[in-house]
Amino acid sequence: MAAIDEHPGERAARDPIKLIGVRDTALSLDEVFKAVGDDAAGGTALFVGTVRNHDGGADVDALGYSCHPSAEAEMRRIAEKVAAEYPVRALAAVHRVGDLRVGDLAVVVAVSCPHRGEAFEACRKLIDDLKHEVPIWKHQSFSDGTDEWVGA
Repeated sequence: MAAIDEHPGERAARDPIKLIGVRDTALSLDEVFKAVGDDAAGGTALFVGTVRNHDGGADVDALGYSCHPSAEAEMRRIAEKVAAEYPVRALAAVHRVGDLRVGDLAVVVAVSCPHRGEAFEACRKLIDDLKHEVPIWKHQSFSDGTDEWVGA
């Protein structure tokens, strides 16, 4: 019997980035989950960022996302970096722009790897780096009449 690490399924896929996008329409969990399906993956980690009704102790009434034209290319660059660091079988990331309501999906990312630990770590790295490096800005309007811009 061959050693586990000798099986091709234990290594990163040749082209693991399956879906990258910035969209002005509702995001789909099913689309992202299906994009990272891989028979060699024993673990799939999915992160969903939703619009919450508060931030920094204040009630949020409205929220809008906007982005620089390079946002999608930056998402791909980060995805490539994550795929080079972990044995990623498949990876997907989509972010919403435009006006959103409380409860709407703002970002969905998923990573499948041979094992769950790798999938969790790669997914965490993906969402953290996307949040910190991609030029997407959030404009929040609060119930007290104030507003703020937040972003990379």
